[in-house]
Amino acid sequence: MSLRIRRGPVLQRLLQHPHAANFEITALLRSEQKAKILDTYGVHVVVGSLADTDKLESLASHADVVFNCADSDDYGATIAILNGLKKNYDSTGVAPVLIHTSGTGVLTDNAAGMHPTSTIYYDSNPAQIESLAPTQFHRNVDLEIVGADARGYIKSYIMVPSTIWGAPSGPLVDAGVVHLHSHQIPLLVKACLGRGQAGMVGAGKNVWPNVNLDEVVDLYVILLDAILSGAPVGHGREGYYFGENDEHLLYDVGKAVGAAMVELGKAKTGEVTTFTKAEIDKYFGGYLGTNSRCRGERSRSLGWKPVKGTKDMLASIKPEVAAILAQQA
Repeated sequence: MSLRIRRGPVLQRLLQHPHAANFEITALLRSEQKAKILDTYGVHVVVGSLADTDKLESLASHADVVFNCADSDDYGATIAILNGLKKNYDSTGVAPVLIHTSGTGVLTDNAAGMHPTSTIYYDSNPAQIESLAPTQFHRNVDLEIVGADARGYIKSYIMVPSTIWGAPSGPLVDAGVVHLHSHQIPLLVKACLGRGQAGMVGAGKNVWPNVNLDEVVDLYVILLDAILSGAPVGHGREGYYFGENDEHLLYDVGKAVGAAMVELGKAKTGEVTTFTKAEIDKYFGGYLGTNSRCRGERSRSLGWKPVKGTKDMLASIKPEVAAILAQQA
């Protein structure tokens, strides 16, 4: 079976899969140095980026399964992948699989940190998901993918992780191939370090879900195994899979960052204050002040059983701050 992959932790787990010997894995990487390292693991590596749409289309045209975990919003890259998968279908008559990574940013509002929301989205409710405006984060890409499934030339499965936390580990990490940080919490940490004090958007009352890195990678593998088993697995409009296992207030994350900064000698107070508009524009834009709430019922129906929650996430923040400081030194 031919797999096309662009994501370090998912790739690492597939290399450790019990049936890895049956996989022919190709990965797209920007770094020639990392490509040479992956070659020693039996991975065929193509050096390039999402801007290389000809390469993406060609690779997808020969793949049984494509994992896209690189950029939820790269419309051009998505179209190139879909074009390649269409060629695959036209030549084989078999719909290839696309496992695409979106994100719970698609569910956000404009709370600006001033209030929580009672609106909760369920991955088991396609009609509710279809009510999302096409202007939502990630939505234009998601709609193209679901549309391709509806036209019958792919089977699409859209993974929707929430705030991913936790440090990766394993041989590809040790080899320097995998990025050491996720996105949201490190972004907040760097903003707080940059201003010398913990911060939040507005009053920090907005709510987001969270999920541990290793546990959301579990979901990718469980989903793949279910697909390969031939069992009925929801795809297309019924193929959204939310990755979440708890919720947090932005204020609480900022408080944990502030406490870590004090302990590490990078702030005199752990008080969490409101980012100015200039700071928001400088460091991350306004989305950290949004609400995003969801429940992964469809994900759990596959047998996914995450156990780590907000308490664990908050405990991981001090090591995250320390690691970022070490990189900045």
